[in-house]
Amino acid sequence: MPRFTGGCLCGAVRYEGNAEPVFTGICHCRNCQRATGSAFASVIGVPADALKITGTPKTFRDTGDSGKALLRRFCPECGSTLFDEAEAMPGVVMVLTGTLDDTSWIKPAMEIFCDSAQPWVALGGEMQRFPKMIG
Repeated sequence: MPRFTGGCLCGAVRYEGNAEPVFTGICHCRNCQRATGSAFASVIGVPADALKITGTPKTFRDTGDSGKALLRRFCPECGSTLFDEAEAMPGVVMVLTGTLDDTSWIKPAMEIFCDSAQPWVALGGEMQRFPKMIG
């Protein structure tokens, strides 16, 4: 599924991409929990140059567990979190999967920051699980 489209709740920010994801995963870190307002963030990592964005997301500069910057991009109108860009992963944009128009093809391969997962969350499947960040 190399071609994908998506956008925010109100439609002010839309995107399209044409690349296989570099990775698919779930992040249970507390900052992702806060940013999504949920128990975790589900993302696909795609090459930045394969993503075309229409509209102008607003950016919040967060700090990742590595101590490096994590840019969280969201719609300035409706507040939908759309993308994350980690200084620790140059050239990769993490697209939040809930913003995809078609989510049927998403199959997360890994879970990170499982040490901070909510105790009531038990995801099925055959994902690799890591207590913190990989590497």
